[in-house]
Amino acid sequence: MKAFQVGVWSLWSIWLTGLALIALSLYATQCFPSLKDQIMRSQLGQRAGGGLDTPRITIFSAPAPFAGSVGARQSLAVRSWLALSPQITVVLFSRDPSVVSFAGAFGLRVLVDPNIDFTKKFEMVIERPQLGQRAGGGLDTPRITIFSAPAPFAGSVGARQSLAVRSWLALSPQITVVLFSRDPSVVSFAGAFGLRVLVDPNIDFTFLGTPFFHSMMARSQSFSTDISVLVDPETIVLPDFVSTLNYAYTLDRDWLLVASSRNASYFPFYLDEDGKNWQREGGELMRTQELQEIFGQSWQWTPCEGKLLMAWNNGDTPLHSGVLPPFLYGRGVHNSWIVNEALSSELRFVFDTSWTVSSCFLIDQDRQINWPVGSSNASNFERSWEYAGNSHLGALYGSLSHHETNYSSLAKLLKCDGQYTFVNTAENIACPMEYQSAGRLRKGRILRSWRKKKTLGLVDSVKSLGWLSDCYLMVPLKRSKPLDLPFSLETLLPLNADKNNTIVLATAGYSYKDMLMSWVCRLRQLRITNFIICALDKEIYEFAVLQGLPVFRDPLAPSEISSDCHFGTKCFQKVTKVKSRMVLKILTLGYNVLLSDVDVYWFGNPLPLLYSFGPAILAAQSDEFNKTGPINVPRRLNSGFYFARSDSSTINAMRKVVAHAATSGLSEQPSFYDTLCGEGGSNRVGDDRCLEPETNLTVHFLDRDLFPNGAYLDLWQRKNVKAACAKRGCLVLHNNWISGRLKKLERQVLSGLWEYDTSTRMCRHEFNLVNKV
Repeated sequence: MKAFQVGVWSLWSIWLTGLALIALSLYATQCFPSLKDQIMRSQLGQRAGGGLDTPRITIFSAPAPFAGSVGARQSLAVRSWLALSPQITVVLFSRDPSVVSFAGAFGLRVLVDPNIDFTKKFEMVIERPQLGQRAGGGLDTPRITIFSAPAPFAGSVGARQSLAVRSWLALSPQITVVLFSRDPSVVSFAGAFGLRVLVDPNIDFTFLGTPFFHSMMARSQSFSTDISVLVDPETIVLPDFVSTLNYAYTLDRDWLLVASSRNASYFPFYLDEDGKNWQREGGELMRTQELQEIFGQSWQWTPCEGKLLMAWNNGDTPLHSGVLPPFLYGRGVHNSWIVNEALSSELRFVFDTSWTVSSCFLIDQDRQINWPVGSSNASNFERSWEYAGNSHLGALYGSLSHHETNYSSLAKLLKCDGQYTFVNTAENIACPMEYQSAGRLRKGRILRSWRKKKTLGLVDSVKSLGWLSDCYLMVPLKRSKPLDLPFSLETLLPLNADKNNTIVLATAGYSYKDMLMSWVCRLRQLRITNFIICALDKEIYEFAVLQGLPVFRDPLAPSEISSDCHFGTKCFQKVTKVKSRMVLKILTLGYNVLLSDVDVYWFGNPLPLLYSFGPAILAAQSDEFNKTGPINVPRRLNSGFYFARSDSSTINAMRKVVAHAATSGLSEQPSFYDTLCGEGGSNRVGDDRCLEPETNLTVHFLDRDLFPNGAYLDLWQRKNVKAACAKRGCLVLHNNWISGRLKKLERQVLSGLWEYDTSTRMCRHEFNLVNKV
């Protein structure tokens, strides 16, 4: 028996030993690097020993130059990262040689990546972060991003905005704030909050700096977040807002919620230095619940005055059908328009959370918000035309002008005894939270089969507050008067001229509206703001007003401008003479002028180079197409791109050009050459100049490699026009030497030199976020 037991135990030992060897083999197979692993050994953060359970770790940072005490501290920090584990790789974003030199000592473990965007002030550009990261990575906590467009952070306005933004950040650690602005004070303010407050300049603004609402909404859709919120920059929000959002996030369909803010001219409460606790003026701490009760009892609602808080989940369903018009932010109508169209479209469940969200707008009776950019004089003008423009758009687009939405059917969200309840005041019914599960909400209405009768007192109390049911009356249903800017040429010049007293002038008629906007968008991308537009007809004037452009009328412009006003037509001949006449007028007012046709694509800012030409010199593009030979041959002066200084020689010469063109049956272009260079080129000097003897004005024909016309080197026929021009160092490229507006438009769009989205009426942007590092 004992021998039998020994035999059994021997067999068990052999079996266990074999099992152990198999396990050890499998483990060794996993540990030993494969042939592919050995070949790819240079890949970042190779796992130690090749184990699949060991993560590769890459640390990213953006250091300052490695010099002095800063360099010593950075060196110690990087070396501490490398000491953490052999599978750690470090990537340093930099273009500084000292960083490259430092990294070289660590081989492939420290890499330098210069392929991000930097500003001249050592600000780093951060591309599309995952905003509002879930706290702890929990899937049940929605990421929330709050969007707003503040005025500059200065004075009492800045103080109110600062308190409002800090109240948003205090709501929850998973909230990120994005501020649409180009003002340095906003960037400075955001820098104190790290990546929780980002500044986004990549939306459209008017020439006075007012943000475009449709551009803000479009930009918000590009962020990776679960819930988007749009709120006025001076609206304080309390934590019950997050509770409401968390509940809304559990609904089984896409939704849009709105909440009306209360108004307060006196708000004696502040956040402590940590931004976590509210306190009274004397420093006494107070509970959030206490402040929420004060919100509900002490201040009045003004639902139709534009201080509306909106939030929506980022699902697959759009907020509404159709295209959002180019409303100006904060100038009325756009909030009512969004709610109206969302209800009419029935794409989302739309509900009112004014009774579950505590928010308060800080008002100043003596102030009206403006977003001045450039000259502070802009804020001194009456801004009623901005409201008129929004009213015009509200009546023109969407269903407000022909469909009266029944706002009383808008569901209201209440919270009773800790339970959320949807109320329909139109039908005196309420639907408790337990009935809000999957399939209970359809087309923005509460299903009758799940309605539960509640006390009429609850519904009546909501009815008595009214709110959105009367807001449609605030939107005009028809246009009352023509759109008109309170600006003339004389008032626009000091607002828009640069520090050198220079204006960029363009002229356009309605048929060229899209090309005008592509030209404007390109100048905006280049941060060139000293341009003005001369409108050749009423239609382009009103279009430009709605697009926020610095536009003025020419009272002497031709009355009939056809839709095909291209080179060689009678219409073209009349229109071109407006340009020289406007240039002369601006010169006599004391401003230098860079005249640019809207079919001239700008790769860079040509003004620094053009400023190098001294007084009594007119620098103009050459229209000569031959690759070699003189470029100042007869009638090759292009009057669609030239720079003229406001001096006596230039002004007198331009008077001669305008007088000559007035009696000519041709366009103004031959008048330029014949007057300044002499008929047949009798005033030519060398291969690239002319000298007008009576005024002593020199005409300098610009280098065609830098300022090519549409026929030079067949650049427009290249497969990659932009690359071909970049190789030659082009500053501009003229889209001329082609017949017909549609052909010109097609050539420019297909070449990729097009910066305007005609379907949304917005400029195309390279979406980057700017944040101080």
